[in-house]
Amino acid sequence: MHLRAVALESLLEWDRHWARRLNASVGVAPVRVLFRLVSRLGDGVFWYSVMLALIVTQGRAGLDTALRMLAAGLIGLAVYKLLKSKTTRPRPYKVLGDIRAGIAPLDAFSFPSGHTLHAVAFTVVAVSHFPALASVLVPFTLLVALSRVVLGLHYPSDVLAGAAVGALVAQAVLAL
Repeated sequence: MHLRAVALESLLEWDRHWARRLNASVGVAPVRVLFRLVSRLGDGVFWYSVMLALIVTQGRAGLDTALRMLAAGLIGLAVYKLLKSKTTRPRPYKVLGDIRAGIAPLDAFSFPSGHTLHAVAFTVVAVSHFPALASVLVPFTLLVALSRVVLGLHYPSDVLAGAAVGALVAQAVLAL
């Protein structure tokens, strides 16, 4: 039991260290502006635009992909809400006095990162159908994930968990 407690404390310390280190850059105006923009686009605008562009430019194949992305989004939302309601982990800026929020959060809790969950799910589904999209979607997804920690809204473990859940949701949707 003692070993488990030491391992958990080590993980929490790693989480706090990287949350602080990445959030320190939010004081630099261009960094703050960039990550606020990325975060807001990750709220849905970017993904809905991708879905619409796929339908318009790819016809039936684009519609099929957009519908799978929509399914991944709905399933991801349900899983996200369930996890948030069960874990109720406070956001870093609420717990650690030296972390400041770079943008207002959409909800109260930190675990998992819903932005990252959805970005990964949408990217995996879209790229599985249209691999050429990886050159745009993968960097954007990485920026979304990073934005959540830089803006003080999530710990790195929240982002990693969101990415893992998003990948699982995408794989489930693709298997259907």
